[in-house]
Amino acid sequence: MNLTKKGKIIISLGVLVVILGAGIPIIVSSVAQDSAVKLTLLDNAGVMIEFQETRIYIDPYNFGNEYEDKPADAILITHEHGDHYDPDVMESLQKEGTINVFPAIMEAEIARFDGMGVVPEESFMVGSINISTFYMYTSNSHPQSSNYTSYIIDINGFTIFHAGDSYNLVEYYELRDKIDVAMLPVGPGCQTMAEQDIITVLSVIRPTYYIPIHFAEDADETFLDTYRDSLSDYKVVHLSYFSSRRFWI
Repeated sequence: MNLTKKGKIIISLGVLVVILGAGIPIIVSSVAQDSAVKLTLLDNAGVMIEFQETRIYIDPYNFGNEYEDKPADAILITHEHGDHYDPDVMESLQKEGTINVFPAIMEAEIARFDGMGVVPEESFMVGSINISTFYMYTSNSHPQSSNYTSYIIDINGFTIFHAGDSYNLVEYYELRDKIDVAMLPVGPGCQTMAEQDIITVLSVIRPTYYIPIHFAEDADETFLDTYRDSLSDYKVVHLSYFSSRRFWI
């Protein structure tokens, strides 16, 4: 993977605030959306990423027909656990030409959705967006031998990393200073990185932004309050489920 961080990025919702090199904010009308990446945290680890006319879902889960008017150009699944792979939701998001991506081990699901099987360290395009697969494993519940996949979404050099369910992996050193937005699980109970492990992963990857995902009720608030000082080097984007932020790139 040949990844580089985009650099000066801004977060927006409605009105865009651009931070210039000198640190001077400029207000930009929200009608200029061509270079805005909209990121919506769905339920659990579900994420929707929208850029221009392209819409990508990662692990969409646990919603009804609310998003039928937002069909997917691509759906990326990290592994087959029921809180990450929801076939009914996937069915509701299909349109002609939807690219359905699964770890290669999910053979039945690949057949069901006429999908594409991947393993870590592969890449493919969805329109003009480059998607790279990366490592995702823990111990017993997510064995490395299954070749489950996390994903890196590269939009004109603006990189978003979705970790899926992972521990603190040695492979994360490959991502150092190459990720703009890191989405990491909080838990508890999902047998992944938690508490101090998350801080360690952030110190290895060194993203610009950190978005907590995959959290139980109030666990996100508790984690952010407990580790507030350790998170001061990152711009924390704290989203509740089914809320969104825009990033101007």
